[in-house]
Amino acid sequence: MASSKSMTRSAESATKRRLVITRQLPQPVEARAQRDYTALLNAADRPFTHDDWRSRCTAAEAVLCTPADRLDAEVIVQLPESIRIIATFSVGYEHIDLAAAAARNIVVTNTPDVLTDATADIAMLLLLGAARRASEGEALMRQRAWTGWGPTQLMGTHVGGKALGIVGFGRIGQAVARRAVAFGMRVHCLSRNKRDLPGLETQQHANETTFWPSCQFVSLHLPLTSATRHYLNAARIARLPRGAIVVNTARGDVVDDDALIAALSSGHLAAAGLDVYSGEPNFRAEYAALPNTFLLPHLGSATLETRSAMGFRALDNLDQFFAGEPPADRVTR
Repeated sequence: MASSKSMTRSAESATKRRLVITRQLPQPVEARAQRDYTALLNAADRPFTHDDWRSRCTAAEAVLCTPADRLDAEVIVQLPESIRIIATFSVGYEHIDLAAAAARNIVVTNTPDVLTDATADIAMLLLLGAARRASEGEALMRQRAWTGWGPTQLMGTHVGGKALGIVGFGRIGQAVARRAVAFGMRVHCLSRNKRDLPGLETQQHANETTFWPSCQFVSLHLPLTSATRHYLNAARIARLPRGAIVVNTARGDVVDDDALIAALSSGHLAAAGLDVYSGEPNFRAEYAALPNTFLLPHLGSATLETRSAMGFRALDNLDQFFAGEPPADRVTR
């Protein structure tokens, strides 16, 4: 005869919601997911194919996806009727067709707030790496091509006292501003409405006419929308002073690659620090070939603490939804 404890465990298992997790997540996140859900993990960490979306999601009620997963209308249409919520392991949700999800009455949530500091740290790493020619210096060392110290070797750009223009002055933009001030930089930002930011002195520009010529560095923190696609284009780059440096930790598509590559090649821009790319993991070969680029593989939130917090935030939204409460981070109406 089965014990009362085993019967209780069986009953608990029977009531757990079936959750599909599309990629391998930090161990603490997967452990919590398995504790609270019947969680189908992706131990191979292989991106889903169209067939996977159909087969893996059978009888599931929820999907925990990542920004590397493209849930376009074609994918969402073929999801089983049992899917009621998609929780994305990211702040951005441009990889999900929200209209298609809404048409299926599928709730979509994201993970704001928790990756602010980690992404701001990477923005400063890119800024410093690009300014101080870190890629070239590391390449010398790894290739064992360094012949010794020289007074004019790999001279870069000093950041202290320089003007940093921040485009997109939300949580991450403000966190970058505070770090930049600590390095002695002067912060400029584009903002139609005057913002009161206690303890943070910034020069706020109501229009682009005065903003771009003021920026010796530019850090991009825009969400990707139809209005911001290729926002940093040839016309805006041309307004920057010669020798400016561009940093992007937002989304690759907010930059016009042709325009940025041309400006880096001509010397109008001294350097660029990039963590995100159009079509990633593929990216324009010119970026790797140019000596004045400092490139990272989308590491903005890549700390154990931050990625775990993102996973927990996604699970919090799922917990709230299945408890009959409005998810805190719902992005669909």
